[in-house]
Amino acid sequence: MPENTVTTPLAPMELDDVAAAFAYIQALHADDIDTACAIADDTGPELHRLLLDVAARVFIPVTAADDHDGDPCAHSLLAGARGVADTIVRFTEDHGAVANVLHQLEAAGMKQAMEAHQAHRTTA
Repeated sequence: MPENTVTTPLAPMELDDVAAAFAYIQALHADDIDTACAIADDTGPELHRLLLDVAARVFIPVTAADDHDGDPCAHSLLAGARGVADTIVRFTEDHGAVANVLHQLEAAGMKQAMEAHQAHRTTA
């Protein structure tokens, strides 16, 4: 069976990447378009990749229906940062209070990033 996001562990995100991605998602969830736009402007086109990293951690492992050797397929969420963020919010709505779920996911991402950063510092 080919490896995919369900069986291959994801590399930790960088601390700043976790913070930017979740700040954008939370701003959109709060309907704070000004803050979301400011974050998008500060982050630039990289925001799309960051949100896809978060999306991979949030719902791809539990909703993956098929395998295309780890590559995006026709129904992948590649429409843009807003679409990916909205999908993350919609998915977390099905799993309790969105704000609580997003905070838990952000904390887990930050912890993983900090552990990876610390491990890199001790081996360098």
